Amino acid sequence: MMIRTLALSLLLACNSGPTEAAAPTTDKSTMATTPPVGPGQAAAVFAGGCFWCLESDFDKLPGVIATTSGYAGGHLKSPTYEDVVREDTGHQEVVHVVYDTSKLSYEALLTYFWRHIDPTDNGGQFCDRGDSYRPLVFTASPEQSQVAEKSKAALAASGVLAKPVVVEVKALTVFYPAEVYHQDFHSKNPDHYQRYRKGCGRDARVRAVWGGA
Repeated sequence: MMIRTLALSLLLACNSGPTEAAAPTTDKSTMATTPPVGPGQAAAVFAGGCFWCLESDFDKLPGVIATTSGYAGGHLKSPTYEDVVREDTGHQEVVHVVYDTSKLSYEALLTYFWRHIDPTDNGGQFCDRGDSYRPLVFTASPEQSQVAEKSKAALAASGVLAKPVVVEVKALTVFYPAEVYHQDFHSKNPDHYQRYRKGCGRDARVRAVWGGA
């Protein structure tokens, strides 16, 4: 969390664009919107640490149509980044993924998700510690819950990981899109993003957890 906060502070100090230079605020008008889910499409929601990074990872997956960083799982209505980082609202940073069901299944999304996080760490992810960075699978239907639990059990039984799988599967109540300046951060501010990602050790830790699997 501290490394990303520093990266964001540097960004706000160096950039002059109206979106990127806007400091975190409780003004709800700065929040993004969630793209609609069209025919032949479906949506999934995952928490896996920093939503900048998880959004970037899912954007690389063929069949993904749109990704939106946001918040889910907590008790506060319409939370902001300032609210969530206080670690008292119960929200996690999440990514809402819209995908083409003719090219991707929900099971395939889950497999991709597992391989881009540390499923054995329930105290946060990588350098970001705390409940808001805890990995979860948020499910939007009983069918998604069944598939997610089955995928989690299969991963746990595979013996690929050296420690138990501790990721919670939880029914989604509401997804709240995050502020506009958080969306597509990896593409709008690539230098800052790459410094944060490397400094946080995300990719190195993923390699260490998964080895050659």
